[in-house]
Amino acid sequence: MINKDSLTHHISQQFNAELEEVRSHLLAMGGLVEKQVNDAVSALIDADSGLAQQVRELDDEINQMERTIDEECLRILARRQPAASDLRLIISISKSVIDLERIGDEATKIAKRAILLTEEGESPRGYVEVRHIGQQVRKMVQEALDAFARFDADLALSVAQYDKTIDREYKTALRELVTYMMEDPRSISRVLNVIWALRSLERIGDHARNIAELVIYLVRGTDVRHLGLSRMQAEVQGDKDADPQA
Repeated sequence: MINKDSLTHHISQQFNAELEEVRSHLLAMGGLVEKQVNDAVSALIDADSGLAQQVRELDDEINQMERTIDEECLRILARRQPAASDLRLIISISKSVIDLERIGDEATKIAKRAILLTEEGESPRGYVEVRHIGQQVRKMVQEALDAFARFDADLALSVAQYDKTIDREYKTALRELVTYMMEDPRSISRVLNVIWALRSLERIGDHARNIAELVIYLVRGTDVRHLGLSRMQAEVQGDKDADPQA
């Protein structure tokens, strides 16, 4: 099982530093993406086109951070030829940055919808749902990153499990908003902007779950993608003292 001490177990202090640096860069990127999500939701709810524009402008910085981390991972693979838990760490980081970049893309989409709503006029429905689901998915992102920072498979499992709640609440909100549009066709354009924002939030939850699954792979050494929640739980909460096969 991997933990924080695993990052400092190498004879080469330079290797230890390289692993810690790339992990720190991932968490820094995650913090910026989390801010993007929070600001995008606030921009939509508060009809703040200035804040929405700031979210959009962060997209280039997020993309550059992804490229930088990718290069760092490739350098470590080429120079150090890591094995076992070190290799899992590099793989988990290289895949997590993809999900973080896509979370940033979804936050940018929400910001675009916020700008459209300030131009077209507020939607008559959907802001309560955006606020509620937005708070939940931001917490999922935050906890997925906390799980990565602490090598906490149990916290990662709870993030993955919560994704089902987000999916259920998104579908409920979607049904209600579609019904409202059918009753008042004049609202269709504005309500559609809210629906697309909710869709982006649901996708952010999916990406947070992906990161959580990578944390479980990192810590436990088992690829839990596509296993289902019950089998994922068994992997995490089974024999926690047993070292997984590298």
